[in-house]
Amino acid sequence: MGLIVLASSAGVTLQDEGRPGWLAQGLSRGGAADPVALAEGAALLGQSTGLAVVELANVPARFRTTKTLRIALTGAPFRATLRESGEDRPLTWNTSHALPPGAELSLSPAEGGFAYLAPAGGIEAPLVLGARSAHLAAGIGRALKAEEELALGPDPGGPVDMVLEPLPRFGGGEVRVVESLQTSAFPPEQMERFRRTTFRRDARGNRMGVRLNPENGMGFEAPGGLSILSEIVQPGDIQITGDGTPYVLLCECQTTGGYPRIATVLPCDLPRVAQAPPGAALSFRFVSRAEGREAMADHARALASLRDSLRPRLRDPAAMADLLSYNLIGGVVSAHHHEDAP
Repeated sequence: MGLIVLASSAGVTLQDEGRPGWLAQGLSRGGAADPVALAEGAALLGQSTGLAVVELANVPARFRTTKTLRIALTGAPFRATLRESGEDRPLTWNTSHALPPGAELSLSPAEGGFAYLAPAGGIEAPLVLGARSAHLAAGIGRALKAEEELALGPDPGGPVDMVLEPLPRFGGGEVRVVESLQTSAFPPEQMERFRRTTFRRDARGNRMGVRLNPENGMGFEAPGGLSILSEIVQPGDIQITGDGTPYVLLCECQTTGGYPRIATVLPCDLPRVAQAPPGAALSFRFVSRAEGREAMADHARALASLRDSLRPRLRDPAAMADLLSYNLIGGVVSAHHHEDAP
């Protein structure tokens, strides 16, 4: 085993890379809402991105270790506290840590978003359609429960106290999109307004999708859009509902829909939407398909280079029980003895 859940809620689930290839059977891919965080955790621990981790969807949770284990904390920054021998100390984010047996780890949201607790070796759970991830909208898996013990896979070992700079995707910003099947159904003046509009991420949202509120309060409408027959939809599609509100579909969205789609977010930019906290500003920029392919290639290269960006964490000497084992004065020479001194 290795990790006991002490406190949980409906937003705490096991997630991995999801289940591609089941769209025709009515099942969207699912998996982590922020797959970049999976790659960052894997880089910090030196393991595969396909292993299962704990996802916290803007909710707190607490855990207890039953053995020494390595973990990585990635995704939206949460407040992380480790309680050991009756004392609390904060843990840094985007970092790998070594936890002793019997320690308690508390995670709580700071600004919102999806956070990830990745244990070395991954979390062992039954495979369902090739994945361990929960897909609550489809009735696959469930949220983690208090007093549940999570079995961990074997840890081949590796360094801890490593840090990386996360790929930029927090706090909103510009999101690249391509035209969708119904983009041409929207009048040119509405498309121009869509390009110019700044949207605010609504507090309403989940793993299925997020609602966006135009700052000017004006919605969008495709003439005859509500008569569109239901067809395949996918994560990243921006649907315009009957009241003119845009919704960006996320990893656990439905597989068909009849609302007109004004655009589709590039997969490499979708984590920026998923990780935008409530109230964050988002805007959309149309790119060509060639530009989209280039952006995806750049994103793949950035993910592949994550391990090259690791650096040791600067530790507080006051918290280093093994301080005397460190050479703190390496390279220092005596001011009174030098071979060139007279």
